[in-house]
Amino acid sequence: MIETDVLGEPWQAETIGLPPDEEGAVVTTLVSRRAEESTGRAVLHLHGFSDYFFQTQYAEWWLARGYDFYAVDLRKYGRSLRPHQTPMYITDLHDYFAELDLAWDRIVRRDGHDRVIASAHSTGGLTLPLWAHHRQPDELAGMVLNSPWLDLQGKAWMRTPAADAALARLARSQPRREIPRQVSGFYGQSLHRDHHGEWEFNLDWRPIGSFPARAAWLHAIRRGHAELHAGLAVPAPVLVLSSGASTMPAAMGEDVFSHDIVLEVPQIRRWATSIGTQVTYTAVEGALHDVFLSRAGARERGYDVLERWHSAFVDKPA
Repeated sequence: MIETDVLGEPWQAETIGLPPDEEGAVVTTLVSRRAEESTGRAVLHLHGFSDYFFQTQYAEWWLARGYDFYAVDLRKYGRSLRPHQTPMYITDLHDYFAELDLAWDRIVRRDGHDRVIASAHSTGGLTLPLWAHHRQPDELAGMVLNSPWLDLQGKAWMRTPAADAALARLARSQPRREIPRQVSGFYGQSLHRDHHGEWEFNLDWRPIGSFPARAAWLHAIRRGHAELHAGLAVPAPVLVLSSGASTMPAAMGEDVFSHDIVLEVPQIRRWATSIGTQVTYTAVEGALHDVFLSRAGARERGYDVLERWHSAFVDKPA
C-alpha cells in the first residue's frame, strides 16, 4: 500500500508485508520522493539504531542532483513499528536482507533505476555493507556510510572472545534480556528542537534516551562485526564519514555538539577499509555522530566532502 508519508507531500510511504515472526505480523516501509527530472539514478538510505528516516535535508541534497530518494524503515523501527513488537529486535542481521531485497527490486526493476547509491548511518552502516557484500548488485554505483557502527565501543574486555561467548550463551537462554548500559540522553537532546537541537522527529520512534538493547540483538551485532572484520567486498566506491573525535561527556556542554558521543571514531577509522577495496575515509571536525545533523559549519564540511567524493568516484566523466 502506497500513501502520503507522515512527512507530507510529495513524500510517499509504501508499507510492505513480510512473513510473520514469533511476535506476529511484520512490515517494512519504503519512503520515497522523486527528483524534478528523471535521471535513472537513485539513493537507498538506511537508518541507524533507535532511529528512522526523517533527515529530509540530506535527501534534498541528493534530489537536487537528480537522484530519486528512497529510505527504508526496517521492521520494528519507526513507521514499521507495531504495538505488539519489541522495538528494534532481531536475532540475525541477515534477516534484514529480505526487506532490502524488496526495496532494491522496487527501485531497480519496478521504477527503472540503473545507478543506485546505497547510504546508511550508524547500525545501518553495518547492515548495508553486509547486504551489498552478499548480494553484489550490478546497479550499485557507490556507498555512503555516515559514522557506521563497525565495532563495539567501550572497554576492551567487552570485545574479547570470552565476552562474545558469554553474550552468545545469554542470547540463547534469555534472548530479550535487556543489556544494562548508561544512556545520558545528551545526544538526543543535542538534536531535537524541543531541547538543544534544530531537528524535528517523532520521539515515539526515536526516543531521547533510545530503546533498550536486548541480548540476542547485541549478539547479532557482534556476529555482524566479526563478519565485517574478516573483510567484505562491497563492489563500488565507498565513502566513510565520521566526526573528528569522540568523547563521553559527564554533562551537557560544548563537547556534546562537536564530538561523536555514541561511537568511537578510532574504531570507525580502523575498520573502514574492511568494507571493500575502494574506500575513502574522512573525519569531519566538529561533527556529531550523525555528520549531517551537526551544527551548520560541520554539516557544510560534511556536504563538501560528499560533493568531492561524488564528483571523483561516482559522477566522474566516462
